[in-house]
Amino acid sequence: MSRLIEELDYRPTPMGPIILRRRWVSALDRDVVEVILGDEHLMSSLFTVGETELATLGLARASGADLKVLVGGLGLGYTAQAALADPRVASVEVADAIEAVIDWHRAGIVPIGESLGANPRCILTHADFFGLFDAGPGQDDRLDVILLDIDHSPYRLLNPAHARFYTAEGLTRMKTWLTPSGVFALWSDDAPDADFLALLGTVFTNPTAQVVPFANPLTGDSSTCTIYVAGC
Repeated sequence: MSRLIEELDYRPTPMGPIILRRRWVSALDRDVVEVILGDEHLMSSLFTVGETELATLGLARASGADLKVLVGGLGLGYTAQAALADPRVASVEVADAIEAVIDWHRAGIVPIGESLGANPRCILTHADFFGLFDAGPGQDDRLDVILLDIDHSPYRLLNPAHARFYTAEGLTRMKTWLTPSGVFALWSDDAPDADFLALLGTVFTNPTAQVVPFANPLTGDSSTCTIYVAGC
């Protein structure tokens, strides 16, 4: 048995301290790795189905081969890992605004080890995802799939500055970076939101909101998240 809580890393950020910790859960007889930002619980190695399904459902809507994928938000890396598992994917770039998170992956102290940082098809970029689209794309910058998992939902934001993205203008700006058959997918911790689905419909084609259930061993029941998927 390990210590009840072991702090693996602690760094100050403009949004509050970010902590990577390992916590012993006696009810499960196992360690769980968690990411905490300020007062926000961001990720847990106990719940990874939603992060994996974000990649699976987003890529299921994509067509063709040699796909270029951009992931917004690195976290514990399960979305990027799932995207790289698709043989049609040529490259995955992951943008994260917090450099510490990238350092964790390069050092291999996350549950999936250093598999992302050592993968030649994966690029870990220290950048604000929401600022990437302020300038138009270059000739070779077009993306086939954009996967986003940063905020809790389109209306529960980690940073109020992110709100400009979840508008018709912000989504349209992002769409210019996608190929004509490109796909945008978004993870949300909330139930499907009709207003956001309608907003997606003003910019994209045939947006959907799929509820993804996953086991919750802490309660013995199941929990859900939502994956929004929309095409150009």
